Amino acid sequence: MNLKLRLTILSFLQFFVWGAWLITIGVYWFGTKQWGGEQFGKVFATLGIASLIMPALTGIIADRWMNAEKLFGILHILYGVTLFFLPQVTTPDNFFWVMLLAMMFYMPTISLSNSIAYYILKNNDYDVVKVFPPIRVWGTIGFIVAMWITNLSGNKDSGNQFYIAAIFAVLLGIYAFTLPKCPPQNLIPKNAPWSEKLGLNAFSLLKDYKMALFFLFSMFLGAALQLTNMYGDTYLSDFGKIPEYADSFVVKRSTLIMSISQISETLFILAIPFFLKRYGIKNVMLISMFAWVLRFGLFAYGVPVGFGLGLIVLSCIVYGMAFDFFNISGSLFVETTTDYKIRSSAQGLFMMMTNGFGAIMGSLVSGWLIATYFTLENGDKMWHEIWLVFAGYALVIALLFAVMFKHKHDPTQVAEVKH
Repeated sequence: MNLKLRLTILSFLQFFVWGAWLITIGVYWFGTKQWGGEQFGKVFATLGIASLIMPALTGIIADRWMNAEKLFGILHILYGVTLFFLPQVTTPDNFFWVMLLAMMFYMPTISLSNSIAYYILKNNDYDVVKVFPPIRVWGTIGFIVAMWITNLSGNKDSGNQFYIAAIFAVLLGIYAFTLPKCPPQNLIPKNAPWSEKLGLNAFSLLKDYKMALFFLFSMFLGAALQLTNMYGDTYLSDFGKIPEYADSFVVKRSTLIMSISQISETLFILAIPFFLKRYGIKNVMLISMFAWVLRFGLFAYGVPVGFGLGLIVLSCIVYGMAFDFFNISGSLFVETTTDYKIRSSAQGLFMMMTNGFGAIMGSLVSGWLIATYFTLENGDKMWHEIWLVFAGYALVIALLFAVMFKHKHDPTQVAEVKH
C-alpha cells in the first residue's frame, strides 16, 4: 500500500475515534443524564489532566525505549477497551474516573501520530511541510464522518457514541502494528545525566524566552479550544427549549451544523503551507487568535433561522482558521525549531501546554463561571453573555501576543525540516 495512503488511514482513524463523542458528549451529559455544569467541567478537564502527564511521558518512551508505532497501537487498544465501560456508568464521579483513564490512553496518541508521520515521511525523503497537511486533513474528515454517524444514527444523546469510538479505536490499534518501524532516535549513553535519561532535556526549551512565550500562549489558546468543544453542540440543542425553534434543522441536526467547523478545517489545513511561508508563525497565530474572537462573537448573536443562522454557519467556518492556524502550525513550528533528538518529547510538551494546562484551565474555569454567573434558576444558560465573555477572553490574548511575542519570519526555516 502507498506510504502516504497508509498515513492517511492512520490520520483518519486517529480523529474518528475522538469525533464520535467529543462534540456530542455535552448533549448526553446535560440532556440524557441531567448532570450538572461544574461536574461537566471536571469531566472535560480529564483531557487536560491526561495531557499534563502522558504526552511528555510517551514522547520520552518513544524517543528512547520503544518504537513509536507499537506504543501508539497499545495505547489505542487500551483506549478502546476503556470506552466500552462508559455507557454503564451511572454517577458523575465514576464517569470522571473512567473518562480520565480513557484520556490517559488517548491524549498522548495525538502527538505520537504527528511524530510517527513526521518520521516516516522524512525517512522516505518527503517534504514534511508540503506533504503532512494534506495527510492531516483526513484526520479532520475522520472527525466529521464520526460526528455525522453519531448524529444520523440517533446517538448524539446516547451512550452508543462511546461504543462507536471504542470499536474503531481497537481496530486502529491493531492497524498501527502494520506501519513502518519508527525506532527510538535518542539513544542515551550510560554516563548521561539523569535529566537526559528521563527526557527532561526537552523542558530546556522553556529557558528560551521566545519558546517559553510560545508555549504560554499555546496554553491560553488550548483553553479557547475546550470552550467550543464543551458547549457548542449543547448551545445549539438548547434552542429546542424555545418553541419557535424547537423543530428547526439546527436543533434536530445540531451535530451536523457543528461539523461545518471541521469541514472548514479541511480547507484551512491545505492553506497552512502558503500562509506559513508567506507570513510566518507569529502572524499565522495572530490570525488564529482573532478568528477565535469571531468564532465566539458570532455565536453570541446566532439563532437557528434567517440572518442569525448565517452567523452560526459563519462562526463554524471561522473555526477552521481558528483551530488549524494555531494547532497544526504550532506543531510544525516545534518540529522545525527543535533538535531531532528531542522532537517527540517537544511535541509532547506542546501537547501538554495546549491540551493539558490549557484544557484544565478552560474546562474548570468555564464550568465554574457558567454555573455561578450565567445559569438561571431553572437551569437554562445565558448563552449570549457566555459567548461574549469568551470572545473578550480571546481578544485580550490576541492583543497580548501581538505585543509580547517577537519573532522574525525566516521562510527558509519553514521550508526545510532538518533530520
